Amino acid sequence: MTTAQEREDLLAELRGQNKATIGAVLGSGTIAKATERADGTMEATIRIREDAMAWDPGVLIMPHSGVLELTIINDDKNTHACLLPSNGDKQFLGLLNHSKGSATIELDGPGCYWYGSPAGNDEGRGLTAAIVVTGEVPPEAKLDRPAQPRP
Repeated sequence: MTTAQEREDLLAELRGQNKATIGAVLGSGTIAKATERADGTMEATIRIREDAMAWDPGVLIMPHSGVLELTIINDDKNTHACLLPSNGDKQFLGLLNHSKGSATIELDGPGCYWYGSPAGNDEGRGLTAAIVVTGEVPPEAKLDRPAQPRP
């Protein structure tokens, strides 16, 4: 078993351009919760930090399904992109170096929705992340079966 410092040293070896960043994202990626406005719309900021090849946060939590307004910032010296899940069709946003963009997506059910940067080999180098929608399935989507035990 490794100590906390050994773990941090190992993860530090994974971070950066052209390294095994995906291991850092899966093992210790940042996590944040979308902010909910009075009207039920949610908002969050996602960024790519310079030379990190990881989304920050790596996991974004939506407290329930609905509309999410994202501000996406590329602090990196390289051009990237963002291909986001959304009801009906995915949304694409090109991100030049040191640029900012916005996207409004709608996710209508609980689950884990993956997104990434399809530019070059960004996803292969670790530029992938997840939006996790919490909550219950709407009544019209539930199966007609007896209640199941819940943990």
